[in-house]
Amino acid sequence: MSDPRVEPFRVVFVCTGNICRSPMAEVVFRSLASSTGLSARVVSSSAGTGDWHVGERADVRTIDALARHGYDGERHRARQFAPADFTQNDLVVALDRSHERILRGWARSETDADKIALLLSFDPAAPSLDVPDPYYAGPRMFDQVLGMIESASRALFRQLEPAIRPHV
Repeated sequence: MSDPRVEPFRVVFVCTGNICRSPMAEVVFRSLASSTGLSARVVSSSAGTGDWHVGERADVRTIDALARHGYDGERHRARQFAPADFTQNDLVVALDRSHERILRGWARSETDADKIALLLSFDPAAPSLDVPDPYYAGPRMFDQVLGMIESASRALFRQLEPAIRPHV
């Protein structure tokens, strides 16, 4: 029987302003956990490297793209990544290499730095390591970015699932 006191595995997704890419990743990953019955064992959140949008909802194009694909991004509120996020999370997932560089600069220890990974590094079919920023583009780009995030998130989840699934 599994131990109900086991702390969930925590993942934070990080992009620039926490209104486009990282909220998509947070919502997609939460959906994967829920659909596999593991929402109590794995928790996702998101944050931005900058503080420009703190407290704001996700970009309406993000919310719309998520809705078109069956996700709900309505409750998201942007926040900035904080040093405590290294302590509070088991994995810190950057959406592109600029975020990865910033996060590595903020890491206070080797333990913090070891938690940082690029989302697309989990997807062997990804054409790049960077999820493009759709902010200055239209709805089609938001859908394309969401597709990239879904593919990489599924790959990441497949890697994590054996470790987070309760052993009976």
